[in-house]
Amino acid sequence: MNIIPYHELRKISPEKARELIRKVFEANNKNISKTAKILGVSRHTVRRAVYGPVEDKSRKPKTCPKKLSSELENLIIQEAKKTGFRYRRLSLYLFRKYGVKISENTIKSILKRNSVPRKTRKTKKGERSLYDYESLIPFSEFQLDTKHLLDKESLPKEVYEHMIKYNLPCYEWNMIDVATRTRFTAYSYELSSTFGFMFITLVVLWLRTHNVRNPIRIRLDNGAEFCGGSEKKLKEWNEMLSFLGVELNPIPPKAKHLMGIIENSHRADDEYFLMIHAERCITKDEFMTRAQKWQDTWNFYRPHNGKGMNGRTPFEKFRDSKILVSSHVFQFPTLLLEDLLKKVGTFYSLFCNKLGGKYVFTTCLFHFRIVEKTFTYPCY
Repeated sequence: MNIIPYHELRKISPEKARELIRKVFEANNKNISKTAKILGVSRHTVRRAVYGPVEDKSRKPKTCPKKLSSELENLIIQEAKKTGFRYRRLSLYLFRKYGVKISENTIKSILKRNSVPRKTRKTKKGERSLYDYESLIPFSEFQLDTKHLLDKESLPKEVYEHMIKYNLPCYEWNMIDVATRTRFTAYSYELSSTFGFMFITLVVLWLRTHNVRNPIRIRLDNGAEFCGGSEKKLKEWNEMLSFLGVELNPIPPKAKHLMGIIENSHRADDEYFLMIHAERCITKDEFMTRAQKWQDTWNFYRPHNGKGMNGRTPFEKFRDSKILVSSHVFQFPTLLLEDLLKKVGTFYSLFCNKLGGKYVFTTCLFHFRIVEKTFTYPCY
């Protein structure tokens, strides 16, 4: 009798393979041992085919004591769709937000099993790095930007309403060192070029005080809180700041990709600071205390995976560079610029003697919209 071997037939169809066993079993007077010898299988396989169902049994385990509860699994799926994070960042995010530690591999399996789509971004061919990260000296290249904290698109509704209800600061001023990703932060209720010049001068004086001697180059946009696209104003600011070894370098219009490092940090502010801590603050003092802790967390404990960082924190990158700068530079105080203005005034007086004459302050109006009401604030 020409018979297709059992194992080859099983690859084609398990049901046909078991039907073959039954036919051979009947042809040999229901002798299990003889049937097993003819087909080259075990007697257990013959008994399973003869006395069991023709279809394969499910291999799904009947019990799984280590399986996550359905509530946790739904939470992972919900947060993955909301944030767009994959398993590694999502594991850290869940631990920081909910205090729940879940393995990266577990999250990876859940996302795959539930077909959670992965958000992808297209990059242009031949894209080049913004800086030569390998040879960059710490505290020589900076990116400067402001962030509007009251953003309905990025914050949950309850967080947004809480910040308005308790009159928490509206704007965040950031300056990030490109080489180490060290961050210097301040906050305010208004945007004005006075605050912009104050913040730049404050950070630069802090750096010079801690033995930063190399020239400092700051990349910034053309917002009204800085030079506002005015060549005259940019020239005046560069002339004043040149006494501190600083050069301001505005980006061209519609070239936000040149500010990629600091723009990416804004998302981290929303996800790891505002979404978690803003609702726990009732007063501006509580908010500023938590803002200081967030800046310290960023500088000392938060690893960065960007170019040139290799998973190190800003302080670890600074320490590895062996630059002769005091480590106290990382203890920059997070300030409210309105309070600083009341105590020390503007920093323009530091440069008036150098330039000669009297600096003239101009008045501008700044508009922003909160809960369907328009407020107008004078900025000096």
